[in-house]
Amino acid sequence: MLSEADRQIASLVAAGRSNKEVADTLSISPKTIAWNLTTVYEKLGVRSGSELAARRLQLKT
Repeated sequence: MLSEADRQIASLVAAGRSNKEVADTLSISPKTIAWNLTTVYEKLGVRSGSELAARRLQLKT
């Protein structure tokens, strides 16, 4: 399961925002975004933001 933070980050990335834009929006480090995305990608079995966008519906569960 994705945490609330994972869902928030994944949704912004799936919407096309860069790691820096997501970091600025959430007031956290771009490195933190990259680390969280690594775990999100593993949990969802995807390898990129574009694959994440394709699975966007799965983020709501």
